[in-house]
Amino acid sequence: MHVPSDLGRPVEGVLWMLATTVAFVGVNGIVRHLGTDLPAAQSAFIRFVFGLSFLAPAIWQARATRFPVPVLWLFGWRGALHVAAVIFWFYAMARVPVAEMAAIGFLNPVVVLVIAGLLLGEGLGRGRVISVLVALAGALIVLRPGLREVSVGHLAQLAATLCFAVSYIFAKRLSGLAPAAVVVAVLSVTVAAGLAPIAWWVWQPVTGVQLAWLALVAALATLGHYTMTRAFSAAPLAVTQPVTFLQIIWAALLGALVFGEGVDAFVLLGGALIVGAVSLNTWAEARRGRIPPQPVP
Repeated sequence: MHVPSDLGRPVEGVLWMLATTVAFVGVNGIVRHLGTDLPAAQSAFIRFVFGLSFLAPAIWQARATRFPVPVLWLFGWRGALHVAAVIFWFYAMARVPVAEMAAIGFLNPVVVLVIAGLLLGEGLGRGRVISVLVALAGALIVLRPGLREVSVGHLAQLAATLCFAVSYIFAKRLSGLAPAAVVVAVLSVTVAAGLAPIAWWVWQPVTGVQLAWLALVAALATLGHYTMTRAFSAAPLAVTQPVTFLQIIWAALLGALVFGEGVDAFVLLGGALIVGAVSLNTWAEARRGRIPPQPVP
């Protein structure tokens, strides 16, 4: 076995992934800035409604696509999981320091590893088990249960991470049954539809400034997914994955400079362990010619 020599266009891949980290930290910062003035479900709904306008061409393409009932159920379950995930995420983002949110979010591919190993028959070899254990150690360093309060916001982010991971498993299955643009478009429509009644139930008056911020959230999230896709197409995950650690650095700087949050060395250490574990697993599975789970911001 050897590491594949084809690294694609590594500099381009790194630059695209660098842009991705900046875009997603921008999303985190705006939602943190908006705080708790709007209910989480309402904020998420408005963000996805704006997102639909960016995805209009893909939605138009998907309108004429016909799928068997089992595939429609997959779309439905994925949409339901994503509805729960974004509500948990918006709730946590308004209450948890930005850097901690970023660090905990990187557990996403680790959860996917466990689910894929236990439920999809991929197995949990020694390398995967070590990666999972190291990542969990990193999460414990970030949260430090027993040494400080683990808030409801932290629990909400953990719940969001789990829901996003299971949603990725559904997406992995759907990727072989429908075009990628259709999968993304259907997700956006189902999430917006699922959030609508919840948002209506908790609706609060919204200002033009808040709408403008949430429109920017939608634009940055769409941009982040685009640049991440370009990064994946330019270079393998073994090259681009380590760059994602910079997202924690940007988040720590944003929290310190904009929101007056202290730079927590334990969060940086724990985040480094999580990203390092995922990156090492990516490298190891690249040696075996396998495509490891991709991070889902």
